Amino acid sequence: MFDDRLKSLPESPGVYLMKDATGEIIYVGKAVNIKNRVRQYFKNSNQLPKVRAMVANIADFEYILTDTELEALILECNLIKKHKPKYNILLKDDKQYPYIKVTVNEEYPRVFATRRYDKDGSKYFGPYTDVVAVRETINLIKKLFKIRTCRKKLQFGVGVDRPCLNYHINRCVAPCTGKVEPKEYNSMIEDVIKLLQGKHDELLKILEEKMFNESSKLNFEKAAEYRDQINSIKKIQEKQKIVSSYLEDEDVIAYVKDEEGISFQVFFIRNGKLLGRENFYFEEQDEEAVSQFIMQFYSDREFVPKEILLSNELPEINIIESYLTQKRGSKVSIKVPKRGEKSDLIELAKKNAEDALRNIKQKLQEEKLKTEFVLHELKRLLELDDIPYRIEAYDISNIQGTDSVGGMVVFENAKAKNKDYRRFKIKTVVGQDDFKSMAEIVERRLTRGLEEIKMLIEEGKEIGEGKFSNLPDLMLIDGGELQVNAVKKVVESLGMFIPICGMVKDDKHKTRALYYDGKEIVLDKHSYTYRFIAGVQEEVHRFAISYHRSLKASGTLTSVLDEIPGIGKKRKIQLLKHFNSIDEIKKATIDELLKVEGMNQKTALEVYNYFKNKD
Repeated sequence: MFDDRLKSLPESPGVYLMKDATGEIIYVGKAVNIKNRVRQYFKNSNQLPKVRAMVANIADFEYILTDTELEALILECNLIKKHKPKYNILLKDDKQYPYIKVTVNEEYPRVFATRRYDKDGSKYFGPYTDVVAVRETINLIKKLFKIRTCRKKLQFGVGVDRPCLNYHINRCVAPCTGKVEPKEYNSMIEDVIKLLQGKHDELLKILEEKMFNESSKLNFEKAAEYRDQINSIKKIQEKQKIVSSYLEDEDVIAYVKDEEGISFQVFFIRNGKLLGRENFYFEEQDEEAVSQFIMQFYSDREFVPKEILLSNELPEINIIESYLTQKRGSKVSIKVPKRGEKSDLIELAKKNAEDALRNIKQKLQEEKLKTEFVLHELKRLLELDDIPYRIEAYDISNIQGTDSVGGMVVFENAKAKNKDYRRFKIKTVVGQDDFKSMAEIVERRLTRGLEEIKMLIEEGKEIGEGKFSNLPDLMLIDGGELQVNAVKKVVESLGMFIPICGMVKDDKHKTRALYYDGKEIVLDKHSYTYRFIAGVQEEVHRFAISYHRSLKASGTLTSVLDEIPGIGKKRKIQLLKHFNSIDEIKKATIDELLKVEGMNQKTALEVYNYFKNKD
């Protein structure tokens, strides 16, 4: 199909983008030689199943040339993050891990948690994967050392405030008074840094000397404070795992893969101690998966360690090293240790990756069985002819009967398909009428779908290529008999047959039953089917109401009251406060309207006549 184009490809470094029939980018890759790499996809028959599936969906491709391999690597990473292609490794967990920051560049330093790593002269410890542990460490430091927690700019000899509560409960020495010697204060900060560096023995020795010194002076209260600090630090020492006596700041990355996916295990080692670990699993994998993972993992992180240990050799190691060195601002080494303590560490990470892969596969298998059970159970309960592979759910959201919007969420094979979610502003219904509003959004959705199907057939394209052309096997409507009947009329008027099922709530607004074919089917609250339906109902409600809130926040929502002359923002608010809904305003007499704050004879008459004319 691409023979002529493949022959004319350049033999230069760059990035290539694979596209499907809709023009959507489904894969981004880099290459030292664009021509050789792209040709492999179409000429090589010995490929992984997922690569074959990707190639089968390629309808077009394009490429971007770069001057160097490093530029290609960086561009590939940026394009993957931008387009989120279906067949690439996508690192969704791109959060910044927390650090503990000590502002040693201030005269009276502070200690606090942060997710930013700035080159501002402060000392940073971490990153830590356990946020709770960070919080506990900060609280312990505040308890052990009487350092300030405020953000004020302080200077010795300049009092900026009266001492706060922390001073009065003996938790701060109050440098805000301008009377605390910086040397005295910074001696506490030095102890804090030793604690964070894991130099417990050195810190314990210093504190023990201080304790005995105060005790010899008969300052038993001060000596007791040092004793408590010593006991707390000894407890920390017992909990922390020492990985190595000579390793410093390193990340250890090991991975294992099988025919279905790839599992990465990352160890964070700081000052010879294992601070935490993270596991990442991807179903998609090819020969570029590892380099793509490393690039995405570090691209959004402020901190890059000076050494990274890797379990396997990579063709792009030197290029990735160059990128990370550039990002860190000093030399970064990527090593693949074969023996010794570092090799043992790699093996430990690899065992964890294997264990995680085994657990993930087991969990995926359990989820698959649950999914199959739920869909078969819905088929049985509703007596459907086929398994409902594509399920669409609908809900209406409004406030006090105004500004109605609708939401549609989609589940395929019992999994949310966010890409197919749709939002609707209600156009034809005045006031609060959930039945008509529901009927409107379903009619618009199905009509658009039928139009797209006709157009795609005429153009000789696949029916599934449209935004609305994939029709549902089952419709779930938030509500009961009345909502279902309103939608059923629309579906029948379009000459279609789609099973329509209501999701009925109890008095506490929790899912209780399904309404189908004129009867209620009460669900067992402990069953997988109940959990699935309740999850769908919660998701569509969340989606609809979040749309409503976003429109309200942006000021794009309007009310039918906006169309009435003389009714501005204040009168609209007073009308809704007084009557609670548009329907109540519609029923009101002129005398009742005059009781609303801010209304006069003219505006009351305008409101009354507006709704009478609408009727």
